[in-house]
Amino acid sequence: MVWLYFWIVLYLLLVLYLTLRHVRGGDSEAYLVNNRNTRTLPLVFTTLATFVGGGTSIGLMAMGYESGFAAVGIGVAYVIGFFILARFAGKINAEGAKKSIYSLPGYLNLHYTDSGHRRHARMFAAVVSGVNIFIFFFLLAAQFVGMASLLRYAFEIGYAPAAIISCLVVIFYTALAGLSGVILTDMIQFVVILLMIVLLFIPGIWHDTHSLDRLSELPATMLNGTHYGILFLVGLPLFLAPSVMVRMDIWQRMLAARNPATARRTSIISGLGMLPFYIIFPLVGMAVRLTITQDAAPRDVAYLFIDRHSTEFVLGFAVVGLLSALMSSADSFLNIISISAVKDFVTSGRGKMSTGAVRRSIRFTTVGFGAIALLMALVFPRIVDLMVVGLGTIVIFVPVTLAALTYRSVHRWRMAALYSILSGFLVNLGFFIWGIAAPTQFEAKASFIPGFIVALLVLLVGMKIEGRKK
Repeated sequence: MVWLYFWIVLYLLLVLYLTLRHVRGGDSEAYLVNNRNTRTLPLVFTTLATFVGGGTSIGLMAMGYESGFAAVGIGVAYVIGFFILARFAGKINAEGAKKSIYSLPGYLNLHYTDSGHRRHARMFAAVVSGVNIFIFFFLLAAQFVGMASLLRYAFEIGYAPAAIISCLVVIFYTALAGLSGVILTDMIQFVVILLMIVLLFIPGIWHDTHSLDRLSELPATMLNGTHYGILFLVGLPLFLAPSVMVRMDIWQRMLAARNPATARRTSIISGLGMLPFYIIFPLVGMAVRLTITQDAAPRDVAYLFIDRHSTEFVLGFAVVGLLSALMSSADSFLNIISISAVKDFVTSGRGKMSTGAVRRSIRFTTVGFGAIALLMALVFPRIVDLMVVGLGTIVIFVPVTLAALTYRSVHRWRMAALYSILSGFLVNLGFFIWGIAAPTQFEAKASFIPGFIVALLVLLVGMKIEGRKK
């Protein structure tokens, strides 16, 4: 226990120091997009830290325990997605700097609205920001569930107090430092994650699986990736891969790059660099499936593994490593939804606000949104479902975003875009609820597939109708 406290205190002091460095000074460009002057290495580190956070640590360990190699399919889909993003990363960066764009909702609002349709502009901004905020609430809640599960085991406290502590820490340094602070802390957290994988997870997997030979003992559906059904497996590269180009956290990194070449380079390097993590973490869950005799809650798999393979010294470092992985995602998600709410929704139509007013609004929103995500984590502590519904719902923005990046004057399709987002969101949510209520009839984790198809069809039909009118 002494070493656990040592690593926790050391890590928190380092995060506190980096956070306080960014409380003073700087304008909104620094707070929101790090002055649009971030080099390749910090951008790659913060991107990987976000993608190797809760989703690929505790979340994918839990998926590996539940479904085996189906979890690896998400990583493969994301690699494809980053290469798709590389095609547009330079354009996103250049246009963002030229037109003062700070987020994906800001980009969509700029292209699908005009001054002649003020009512539609307000409605479109509300829908885009509202749906994005909904999505990232699920992802943020998943991080809090993972952090609470770790703290509950490590310090032998209740789940609720552990979740509250996790939420307060993330809110504190995210609200104070903005993106510039998040990037710095992400770099530290990514180094910790790398050390943890090399020192603990790879040797532990190798030992528990007898050099991977014992994997053959797992059910066939866990080995061939069909545990969630063939629809889920096929849908990942076809529908989830393009979602990378519409993730708000990725847009924020592309907008923060110092130039278009840096944005493209970051996308390619990040795509290649993340795949090993998406293989290692599911293997942890599969190793736990092979070594424990009783059923375990998927959210607890990470701690069961590290407790099995750690001395007190290593256990403390591993807990801090996983916490840093979760925090690196949580701070990014909380920062994203707060910026989106203030820049693309709250301040819409209110004229120019001072830098101090914008920053105060974002910090206030950060505290409020963090509290809501905490409530979700307390009421619905199913980390896999939280993670998948958040990641899957993002795909409904792919059709309208691809059209905006490809065509000029897309505001003529403004109503089609609005209906596309709304219909895709409602269909995705409806299928997810159906899957949760009747899991034998539909797999909730595949709800993003009908949602994407409906969003695409509605946009194409709307574009066709508008073309006939012209």
